[in-house]
Amino acid sequence: MKWHPFLNAGLAVAYIGAVSVFLRFIESIRHDTPDTWIDGVGFMSLFVFSAAVMAFLFFYQPVSLLVDNKRAEAVSYFFKTIGLFGIVTAIVLTLATLQ
Repeated sequence: MKWHPFLNAGLAVAYIGAVSVFLRFIESIRHDTPDTWIDGVGFMSLFVFSAAVMAFLFFYQPVSLLVDNKRAEAVSYFFKTIGLFGIVTAIVLTLATLQ
């Protein structure tokens, strides 16, 4: 499968949405319980995992292109991914303010 900037941006948004739904679910079942040390461990683990997922989605293909000496394509691919992600983020935030 050939990766595309729109696919990467869409997967990033989908991942963020899934994490948001997961955190809301956890909050709904644990709303009356006190915080414990395991909450901090869980948060940091999710944070590191999320950083790895986002690094893969945003940097893997551009770095692969750089390794193949395709600098212009790598830069274009990266900025297309970031731009599309920014547009989708702006749309989501706009829709959130309309509710």
